[in-house]
Amino acid sequence: MTKHELPKAYDFKSTEQRIYAMWETGGYFKPHNDPNKPDFDPNVKPFVISIPPPNVTGELHIGHAMFVSVEDLMIRYHRMKGFSTLWVPGSDHAGIATQLMVERDLLKNEEITREELGREKFVARTWEWKKKYGGMIYNQIRRLGASCDWDRERFTLDEGLSRAVREAFVRLYEKGLIYRGPRLINWSPGLKTAVSDLEVEYSEEQATLYYFKYMIAGSDEFIPVATIRPETILGDTAVAVHPEDERFKKFIGKKAIVPILGREIPIIADDYVSMEFGTGALKITPGHDPNDYAIAHRHDLPIISMLDKEAKVNENGGKYQGQDRIVARKNVWSDMKDAGLVIKTEPYTTTIPRSQRGGEIVEPMISEQWFVKMESLANKGLDAVRNGQIKIVPERFEKVYYNWLDNIKDWCISRQLWWGHRIPVWYCADHHMTVTREDPTQCAACGSKNIHQDEDVLDTWFSSGLWPFSTLGWPEQTPDLKYFYPTSYMETGYDILFFWVARMIMTGLEFTEVPPFHTVYLHGLVRDEHGHKMSKTKGNVLDPLVVMDEFGTDALRFTMLVGSTPGNDTNVGIKKVEANRNFANKIWNAGRFVINAIDSLDDGPQTMDSTVNSQSSTVWSLADSWIWAKLQTLIRDVERQFQNFQYGQAGQQIYEFIWNDFADWYVEIAKGQIQNPESRRQTVETLVRVFDISLRLLHPFTPFITEEVWGHLHTALKESELRDLCKDWPDALIVAKFPEPRDPEGWEESKIADFTLIQELVRSIRNLRAENNVAPSKKLAAQFAAGDKTGLLIEQSAMIAALAGLNVDEVKIETSIAQKPEDSAAIVAGSVEIYLPLTGMVDLANDKPRLEKELKEAQSHIERLEKLLSSDFANKAPAALVQKEREKLDGYKDTAEKIKAQLK
Repeated sequence: MTKHELPKAYDFKSTEQRIYAMWETGGYFKPHNDPNKPDFDPNVKPFVISIPPPNVTGELHIGHAMFVSVEDLMIRYHRMKGFSTLWVPGSDHAGIATQLMVERDLLKNEEITREELGREKFVARTWEWKKKYGGMIYNQIRRLGASCDWDRERFTLDEGLSRAVREAFVRLYEKGLIYRGPRLINWSPGLKTAVSDLEVEYSEEQATLYYFKYMIAGSDEFIPVATIRPETILGDTAVAVHPEDERFKKFIGKKAIVPILGREIPIIADDYVSMEFGTGALKITPGHDPNDYAIAHRHDLPIISMLDKEAKVNENGGKYQGQDRIVARKNVWSDMKDAGLVIKTEPYTTTIPRSQRGGEIVEPMISEQWFVKMESLANKGLDAVRNGQIKIVPERFEKVYYNWLDNIKDWCISRQLWWGHRIPVWYCADHHMTVTREDPTQCAACGSKNIHQDEDVLDTWFSSGLWPFSTLGWPEQTPDLKYFYPTSYMETGYDILFFWVARMIMTGLEFTEVPPFHTVYLHGLVRDEHGHKMSKTKGNVLDPLVVMDEFGTDALRFTMLVGSTPGNDTNVGIKKVEANRNFANKIWNAGRFVINAIDSLDDGPQTMDSTVNSQSSTVWSLADSWIWAKLQTLIRDVERQFQNFQYGQAGQQIYEFIWNDFADWYVEIAKGQIQNPESRRQTVETLVRVFDISLRLLHPFTPFITEEVWGHLHTALKESELRDLCKDWPDALIVAKFPEPRDPEGWEESKIADFTLIQELVRSIRNLRAENNVAPSKKLAAQFAAGDKTGLLIEQSAMIAALAGLNVDEVKIETSIAQKPEDSAAIVAGSVEIYLPLTGMVDLANDKPRLEKELKEAQSHIERLEKLLSSDFANKAPAALVQKEREKLDGYKDTAEKIKAQLK
């Protein structure tokens, strides 16, 4: 066993926790330029991300795994680029979600409701719940490798953020942007709170359309009306018809009688009414329908609310008072039938509003609530994106953003909950309001000591909307706020562009006068391998904790990242994760080989002074030059992909380089080169340089395996004669420099072309061997007609023979072959003809079909390229690109001619 030989297999279970602890205790997650320290340099550029705060009582799901993977990649990349990098972690108090969990727990274990417990004790219990379960999500995020600065962790209800929330509320109130008043809101009877428009989901459902008579006062005539909610007749304040509807024109201005209750209401004309829909007449219930509410304001109609907060009929419902809305529906309809007012019923498909949180039907209801006037805030938010201060990736979501802000309504910010930021408004007995930053002791208007605070709390999104600056100390001008704000990227799911991102932009501009970040990166939803939405009922949910236990964190992260493109949904299946676990093993095995190669330098004679890095006097092999040129192309491609936010493509290219170019080709060639004392050192040096850079490129995607292997590589190098190669390396890969792109030097293209030809030759011979089941151990003879590539093939004959399983002593390479060898299988690779003796190898009957297949393939390429070059492409594309396509065409024509000759 050599000095540094790695274990045969990579054990992620024993590695990940140890590596994470090393990073955290080593302070690597902290910004290297800290404004709170004496050596702070204000000229060093920071890179900052505020984590989308998960619900404090939540558990890690696949969506968390996605955003943590993407954000950690962004953070690690910028850290390696030399930015002073800060990733602010934290969690959200999640008003409704957390309160529901605690209420259910109380009912289940103690059989008491929150009302029985009382507000103060309930809030205290919720804090206990938070302390008990709140750390779970952080530990799970750590498990994903998140390199957050955990000393800067924040919580939306902690002292500092609570002060920021109160400051924001008071400032908006003082500017006249916050007001209280009756408004039609979405009411959740089960949660007993208002829910915002964004928290309502509409689903197509089967309902019943009820047709009935609205009798005209003092007449036997009636207007036919249809509704899906007969119970709301109790709150009707008008019947509306279209002003040009000949059927009903004569009734406009008259009175109709509300069924059962007997109230008289006006018959009005309004353009909103559709003459084609239903009967062409509308019952107007402004207290329970947003469209009716708008009509009522136009016609100055009274607004009657006929339901209470539990969705039971209130005092305005006459004899139905106290009945649940669904029960009242049946009873009202039954009584109308008895009164001869029913026309008919029919099935009807409509959209039903349901609470996103509880799934129950949401009730539009008039309620006294607190609102933020949104128009001026929205205009600032629109301008910031339109003038380029904020970029949304992908760009197509800008239209969606504009559309929402152009049509924004005032934001209902009050919630009838106990867990959250209580509204900082106090009332005295005379209904004066005191709005203040500190808890008052008396009424600001009359001095009364008898004051009480508003019972409601603020919408959770109000506090999380302040997240990018409140977490850094705002409203105080802290060193962190001055240096790290505005932040850099806001990375989150496209599904909360309005809930959260738009609100952060609006509040950031309002309170700090600058956008809170310059780039919004939106990832998509994570779906199963077939593209279906994950749900417990379908049984297709991937639990990231289970997946990480089985395959390791790196495999899950790499699967999420390589499968993703900005703004598009990602399909993730267990097979993909398993394949990427194999990739981690491939990296480990490559590391074992490179480290063994370093140790091999201590064996056998050396051809040069082993203490000198003699790169300048080294003659690099074609394979050395090829892998280095391919690596430089990869670095340039990866940098471009990162700048364009195409992380998935960058990861795929790194994967292909490591798996195919490095492990499958260069490592195989290196095994032979290391046997030769003349080329051993340069080969090991190339292995080390290429592997080091590959690990650096891959680190933001798969941090654990790369850190572990790189650490072993570093240790082996330090104790070898190649120690100079690592003299500038840091102690950990997490802070190593990310590879910088270099301009091509001019030699690369020819080396890549030469090596690509060698690959084609080797693949062609390997394919023929496989088709004829030739044992790998059997060495074959071969003749090559190489034309102008003769010199190249002679020079590389040993490598070709080793890779293709040829007997090097029986390899003949000539410019051309006058007499084609008899009983030989012929292959064409590029412009080179290869002849392999058939004796004991090839079934002649199968050789002709193979050549015919190759000819067909060459001809399809010729056809495609001729079509391309005769199109507009030849005039519009860059000349160099056109020339390249012409050369390809000539190559395929040459190949086709040679195959035809062989077939003859």
